[in-house]
Parts: sequence; structure tokens; C-alpha cells
Amino acid sequence: MYLHIYNFVIQLYNFVANILALFQPKSKKWVKGRRDLFQDLALELKIKNLDNQSFIWFHCASLGEFEQGRPLIERIKKEYPDEKILLTFFSPSGYEIRKNYAFADIVCYLPLDTKRNAKRFLDLVEPTVVFWVKYEFWFNILSALHHRKIPTFLVSGIFRADHFFFSPFGKWHRKCLNFFTHLFVQNQASATHLEAVGFSHITVSGDTRLDRVLDIAKENRQFKLLEKFKTADDRPIIICGSTWQPDEAIITQFINENAANLPFRFIIAPHEIKTEKITNLVKGIEVKVTRYSMTSSAEIGKHDVLIIDNIGMLSALYKYGKIAYIGGAFGAGLHNILEPIVFGLPVIFGAKYQKFEEAVTLVEQKGCFSIKDYEGFCQTVKFLNQEKNYINTATIATKYVTTNEGATQKILSSQVVELL
Repeated sequence: MYLHIYNFVIQLYNFVANILALFQPKSKKWVKGRRDLFQDLALELKIKNLDNQSFIWFHCASLGEFEQGRPLIERIKKEYPDEKILLTFFSPSGYEIRKNYAFADIVCYLPLDTKRNAKRFLDLVEPTVVFWVKYEFWFNILSALHHRKIPTFLVSGIFRADHFFFSPFGKWHRKCLNFFTHLFVQNQASATHLEAVGFSHITVSGDTRLDRVLDIAKENRQFKLLEKFKTADDRPIIICGSTWQPDEAIITQFINENAANLPFRFIIAPHEIKTEKITNLVKGIEVKVTRYSMTSSAEIGKHDVLIIDNIGMLSALYKYGKIAYIGGAFGAGLHNILEPIVFGLPVIFGAKYQKFEEAVTLVEQKGCFSIKDYEGFCQTVKFLNQEKNYINTATIATKYVTTNEGATQKILSSQVVELL
């Protein structure tokens, strides 16, 4: 009965997505990307001479999960260069940005989770090993993998007490977890929740995202304009990454209220870089402000605020700052705080961070700070501007990195490597 209900919900989801596609660009991409998925995939396999190949398959819900899977993909490709990588996404926001990812041989959407689609997809790509990153538990596809005895691993999984698997109605859904060969989870709490309902095929391996941001830090990318911005003034820099309007309202108020004697300079990298939004942000700032795309080496040092109006730089920018503010936690969810932490920066963010393990841990350890409003931001900045407080906080952030790195190695040192 539960499977019939599940299949009905999947078809209803597809129906609603098709309706929304008439009005929403994201839904339109979701629908269009799956419309001729099997024909397009078969043609691509043939053109690339991969139609008789088997794949190591990675599935990521969206871009954030891709960053968690990326260290594993690149490590496998480096150590086993002849293996073919299939990368699938559920969300257009992941697929559109990473559809040309160099380390994957095929990138496509995950088909709608029906029994027929699962069979067609697996017949086409014939995976030998499957990595499911963090979450998304599609019953029909996971069941088909299980029945074909294809080794399937959950990596960087995270489970909380309020997860639907542990609800009074979650017993049937937990069958999905039995379809995995092994569950690699981020923390002991996740393992404890799973063990309480009878699962034992679990390893606490940590979060592979940390390995990814460590790799970024080691790349040590250089930006001449930013070097000039940093060295032109001895004031410390607060880097504000992936900001939304509620975040920018707080940051802008602080800048404007302290305009006469601003103790910091700011680099702001908004989450959305549409021209209208960037223009409005610039207009609202009452000190000298410039956009990255519109400044020169000669002029950049004269400004108090620099707006990053492109995508792709942010993760490498934090080395130029002293404090980081990460956006999103006044809305849908906190963005990546691990990127500044690997550079030893204390991090400030909003109130909605409870679903992010690293944020919860670091707030408890006082290596990060959650704020509720503008007053909280002012108090935290004042606290961190005292050298002793700053050093203590930065030390905690750095210790978190050194204590938790190595998830990729833990996974590949296990039974997984025997299958590659």
C-alpha cells in the first residue's frame, strides 16, 4: 500500500512541476531536462563511444551536494583514470552550473523515480558502483540498484532526531536505507539515531566538503586587485559571502552608521548578481564603494567597500579577510561556512543554522557566532575586534578543520576501494 501511495505522490509531483513550468523558469528547466532524457542520454553515450561502458555513478541533489561529492570524484579519477564517471542531479541549479564538469564523462538529470524509469536508466548506464551524496532517497531507483546487487554507498549522510525516517510514519521509508551497502555519515549523532532503529552498516567518516575547501585553500589563487585592496589600507576586512537582502540590510546599516570612522573595510559577494540587485546595493551604501568589474588597480585602494559582481571567486577570497559574514541564515538556509573557516576566519551568520552540523558545533564551541538582528552583529563585531577574543575564536575554527579533515580518505580506505 505504501509503495502505491509513494508512486502516486511521485506522479503528482511530476504533474505539479509541469504546471509550474508554465510560470517558473526553474521548474521549466526541471521538466525540459527530463523530457527526452533517455533518448538524449543514449545518443550522448553513442557519440562518446561509451555505450558499452560501465560507470561509477555519483548522484547529487544540487550544487551543495556536488561540492560534497567532488573530492571523491576527483580522487577516484586521479587514482583510477580509466574509470568512467556518471554524474546526475535532481535540481537544475546543480545541473546547469556543472553540466560541463571536466571530471565527469556524462552529466545528466536523475530521471523521475518510477520503476520503469529506474530499469531504463540502469540498463543504459550499467553502474558498477554508486555513490549517493548526503540525501535524497528515491525508493524505486535505490530498490532497483539493490535488486541488481550493485554496491551503493551513502556519503556525507546526516540524520537528525526530527528526520522523517524516525517519525511514527517513517518505518516504510527506512527501507530505503537497507538498499545501501554502507552508510557513511558526518557525525556520531547520525550514527546513534540510525542504530536506535536497527541499522548497523554505518561508519562515521565526517563531511567530505571539508576536504574540498581545504583543496581550494591549498590552490592559493591570487587576485591582483584584491591584493591591492587589502594592502592599500591597514583596516581589517570583513568578507560577506553569499549575502541576501536581510544580510545586506544589516551590513549596510553598520557601514552607514559608522561612515565617519569606519573601523573595517568590506568585501561583499551577494548570492544574486543581477544588475538591478547590485545597483540597489551600491546605491544604499554611503561610503566609497566600487564593483569588482568596474574598478582598476589604480582606483581600488580608494574605496571602503568592494562588491564582487561575478560567480566563481568567493571560495578563494577569504584569505584576504579577518572576519567572515556568511549569508542565508535569515532565509532558506545558511550558505557554506567551511570556506572561510579553512582560512582561520571567525564566522558570523543569522539565526537559521540548526540543520548544518558544522555551524551547530562551532557555535557551541564559540568558533562561530549566530546573530538575531543588527544589534547582535554590532556586538559580535565589537567582540571580535578585541585581539584576545579574535585569537581565541580563530584558534577554535582552525582546530575544527584539523580535527575533522580526511573524510574522503576514510571512505576510500574502507570496503569501497576494493570495488574500484
